[in-house]
Amino acid sequence: MSEASGPVQDLPPGGGEQRVLRRSIAATGLVAALGIVFGLLSGSYAIVFDGIYSLADGITSAAALLVARLIAGYAADDPQDRRLAERFTMGFWHLEPMVLGATGLLMSAAAAYALVNAIGSFLDGGRELHFGQAIVYAVATVVISIAMAAYAMRANRRIGSQLVAMEARGWLVSAAISGALLAAFAIGKALQGTRWEWMAPYVDPAVLALVCLVVIPVPLGAVRSAIADILLVTPVELKQQVDAVAAEVVRREGFVSFRSYVARVGRGRQIELYFIVPRGAPPRPLEAWDALRDEVGEAIGPESPDRWLTIVFTTDQEWAE
Repeated sequence: MSEASGPVQDLPPGGGEQRVLRRSIAATGLVAALGIVFGLLSGSYAIVFDGIYSLADGITSAAALLVARLIAGYAADDPQDRRLAERFTMGFWHLEPMVLGATGLLMSAAAAYALVNAIGSFLDGGRELHFGQAIVYAVATVVISIAMAAYAMRANRRIGSQLVAMEARGWLVSAAISGALLAAFAIGKALQGTRWEWMAPYVDPAVLALVCLVVIPVPLGAVRSAIADILLVTPVELKQQVDAVAAEVVRREGFVSFRSYVARVGRGRQIELYFIVPRGAPPRPLEAWDALRDEVGEAIGPESPDRWLTIVFTTDQEWAE
């Protein structure tokens, strides 16, 4: 006898999350276009890198939006969504850590490549810049990045999405990068016409190298978390919570023991709980077992479209192993 509770049909389809991601993608596209254009006009590799970094971030954000739509559509009543759900009966939660992990690795790899180029440019004597155009770009990007980071963080207090949280972190990193660029370009412009003007060509590769050193480790935390989800590493706190509930049920109902299996996959929580019932125990009607399942599920936590809960009662311990 088992009960599997997957997504609930009447829950909202995650429109808030998708709306934030769509707006973030649009803003990222704007920043990427500004970066590439102003980078070429000013001769700054640091700005070009910032634009290309934003373009890559936009592509991964589009992938994140697709995953969010798939996860939300799994619980929808639309015929097309239902056909897709029939082909992926275990849901789409596993796609979320894949996107998060790929995003983090892509960003770190791009920053590492740019760091190598910055070092090479520095050794070659740097490069001349049009600091006025570079400063205009940096100011515009700082304003856009801070505004988008504040918007995403405010929205995510209600949404609670890992994808939106990563978008917010990305905008904060972008704001920090642009702020560093602004400070460096302002210093470079101030050096012009002084006896320190020989240092101006080194401003761009120096700030690019500094930005890359800051950016490279930033996504690694998300990558570690994504890898843990992909490998189905058991979340300790959730396992302890499930075990505590199951142990209390075993004690109260006089069962032999229990086995629990818990995994986190993106926003999804997969829980399998097996209760070993004594052989020859008095029979109970199915309604009684269903009521006990409901009680256990409520004790574990509120029902959610992102929780996949299976509860099994058996007298054969091999079914639980």
